[in-house]
Amino acid sequence: MNILVTGNLGYVGAVLVPYLRRQYPDSRIVGYDTGYFAHCLTARTRIPESFADAQVYGDVRHLPDSLIKEADAIVCLAAISNDPIGNEHEGPTLDINQVAVLDIARRAAEFGVKSFVFASSCSAYGAAEGPPRREGDSLNPLTAYAKSKVGTEQGLAKLGNGKMSITALRFATACGMSPRLRLDLVLNDFVACAIATKEITVLSDGSPWRPLIDVADMARAVDWAIRRNQNDGGPFLTVNVGSNAWNYQVRELAEAVAEQIPGTRVSINKDGQPDKRSYRVNFDLFEKIAEGYTPIVTLEESIRRLKAGLEAINFSDADFRSSEMMRLKTIQRHRKEGALSTDLRWA
Repeated sequence: MNILVTGNLGYVGAVLVPYLRRQYPDSRIVGYDTGYFAHCLTARTRIPESFADAQVYGDVRHLPDSLIKEADAIVCLAAISNDPIGNEHEGPTLDINQVAVLDIARRAAEFGVKSFVFASSCSAYGAAEGPPRREGDSLNPLTAYAKSKVGTEQGLAKLGNGKMSITALRFATACGMSPRLRLDLVLNDFVACAIATKEITVLSDGSPWRPLIDVADMARAVDWAIRRNQNDGGPFLTVNVGSNAWNYQVRELAEAVAEQIPGTRVSINKDGQPDKRSYRVNFDLFEKIAEGYTPIVTLEESIRRLKAGLEAINFSDADFRSSEMMRLKTIQRHRKEGALSTDLRWA
């Protein structure tokens, strides 16, 4: 099998590619990435892209036909992957996250690619009061990032030719240790705070709900999607990916980190405004059709892995929110140095 992974030099891709190598030892794995965050390594081990057979550098807005034609499966991770960057760069977010993905998927269908996997997001639910959201419930995306994911799902749904399996994995909020760690994710931020300052400050009232998934379990879900038979969901499938046990309020996450890292003080702004992005998600469908690939990492284990990973690189930066582990800061630094244009192309 030939597997093409776009965006493999990011937070998830750095875990996914080594995982796929273990699962598909005889397959050819190709990574394709523009390299915004290639230098943001947070592990002192083998670099993750070395597990691929080839690493190609390029913009997904210009993915060559030759790479698509060679692929049996394509995994689209490449994206402007958080709200702060999307808010500053709405145009490029739409172009990269939606227009480019739909173009790749259209060509993949024409060239006979068997499996197309799109990394979507539960942020599509936005502000959603009431019971946990299921796949068929209404969507309320609040940010450019979330809107781009919804737009891509809608476009993919119209694209299917019945021959290519298209799977939109609507992931819960990512967390956990990675060789290219991000600290602009809620649980990862809390663990970094606990290690660097022994204090977690929750700026909101701590009430918003977040479903979470460890990045290691995200890799397992992608593997399932690559293998997915159309008997499980049809030619096109959107599925919530996570665990019902992993629906947490933000304050619960802070308290869980403090329990795992003794001496940590939690401060919650009880007078603060709740984050509008609050939603619980139902993962029954994924549990039903993805037997053997559903999440196995617990919240406590994810925290322990983060702690161990940060300690292994002697992390102690109390000002980490200004560091390159915050994706917005990295993009801003590239822009300030003149390396990136306003549409986020290399200058």
